[in-house]
Amino acid sequence: MQQKIGFDNEKYLKAQTSAILERVQQFDKLYLEFGGKLLFDYHAARVLPGFDPNVKMQLLHQLKDKAEIIVCVYAGDIERKKIRGDFGITYDVDVLKLIDDLRKWDLDINSVLITRYDNQPSTELFKNKLQRRNIKVYTHKATKGYPSDIDLIVSDEGYGANEYIETKKPLVVITAPGPGSGKLGTCLSQLYHDHKKGIKSGYSKFETFPIWNLPLKHPVNIAYEAATADMLDVNMIDSFYLEEYEKSAVNYNRDMEAFPLLKRILEKIRGESIYKSPTDMGVNKAGFGIFDDEAVQAAAKQELIRRYFRYSCEYATGLEKKETVERVKLLMDELNVKLEERKVVESARNAALDAEKEGKGNEGVYCGAALELKDDQIIQGTNSPLLHATSSLILNSIKHLAGIPDEIHLLAPNILNSIRDFKKEIFNKKEASLNLEETLIALSISATINPAAQSALKKLNELKNCEMHMTHMPSPGDESGLRKLGINLTCDPKFPSKNLFSE
Repeated sequence: MQQKIGFDNEKYLKAQTSAILERVQQFDKLYLEFGGKLLFDYHAARVLPGFDPNVKMQLLHQLKDKAEIIVCVYAGDIERKKIRGDFGITYDVDVLKLIDDLRKWDLDINSVLITRYDNQPSTELFKNKLQRRNIKVYTHKATKGYPSDIDLIVSDEGYGANEYIETKKPLVVITAPGPGSGKLGTCLSQLYHDHKKGIKSGYSKFETFPIWNLPLKHPVNIAYEAATADMLDVNMIDSFYLEEYEKSAVNYNRDMEAFPLLKRILEKIRGESIYKSPTDMGVNKAGFGIFDDEAVQAAAKQELIRRYFRYSCEYATGLEKKETVERVKLLMDELNVKLEERKVVESARNAALDAEKEGKGNEGVYCGAALELKDDQIIQGTNSPLLHATSSLILNSIKHLAGIPDEIHLLAPNILNSIRDFKKEIFNKKEASLNLEETLIALSISATINPAAQSALKKLNELKNCEMHMTHMPSPGDESGLRKLGINLTCDPKFPSKNLFSE
């Protein structure tokens, strides 16, 4: 289904840029903590249809003469190989990707800061890798006294023990691959050092979620709780804001809990704090970009369902706790959202049932997949000894878009069999059916001699942002292929094979 737009990206960009420049003018130097993803903020794009996932980069590009960037990464995330879900890459790799992306936007990368550093082995290797590519690297150990002993924190033994990061522009953006990376501590450490040097520095936070001027139980704010359910984030009314201004504003538990401490630290460093509440600290104009609340609410409810499936699969693979899945289910119940409201779910499950009745599967596993095209048409696919369910679904979808009859093959059976034999006999693979990446490569080769394949290949771009569901979790080759096509995938928490090890 063609998603209804409900968010004015240009209006938001203009308002957010203006608000940041207003903050910059209050100080000699402003440390701006970026909440959420700096690039490819797909969560925001899904719940605010019309939001450009790279709008933050557009903003920074406009301010490039005034801004430089410090990238933080927590040493513990490097050691445990934490994954950024939307790309399927670890946080250390995401830092490398982020630097490359920032350079493409002609932005000034000051350095990488490794937080809570304690000479961890994998972190040391990462540090060496960066330095040998001429990237400046700083390290900060855990701050002594944090979070309770203010006198120790704001002293030469606390923030003063941290390596000072030399900066030269009035706006210093602090970003990271994900939450818990030490961005706030970095800002405060820099403020402490600047104050000792006589530099009037300030702190602020670039926020998107929760949206402070939407109702507490608005689906967009509930979707944010679902997105951070693994961190136990909870939205709440900002009591500090309410007391000061006698108006309601929405914030979340971590900022609320940290504010009294942060206010005391700022007062200890600078002698005063200009902020009366956590909401005051943030620069968040996202709510002003919404022009169709109904469209935004519908999109946010769909995101709740996606999050439920994602956490369910992560629980099945041992990456997530059961409580996280249960938390998202409670949020869905709160808004009376049902899994069946995602239309492709039932269709994929029906495809699997039909395949089982007909005995079409692979090694006793019957996997169904369904994709909703932008014209509302739902296409199905199932697995077979030749193709993964994802592969057959994508082929069926582009055949439909190209108007190619079912009986015409995009991939000749002899080519498919040749690839299968190659995988079995040369690579000694147990699973020889083609995953999506292999199928797309075969399709691109077929397109050189098959006009139908050439016509279908041109339709792949039309699958971007389409919704898809599978009855089993995808193989790495399927998941990677779908991500590159820009398809929004959910799946049931079932394994695609009876084998414990899959290649």
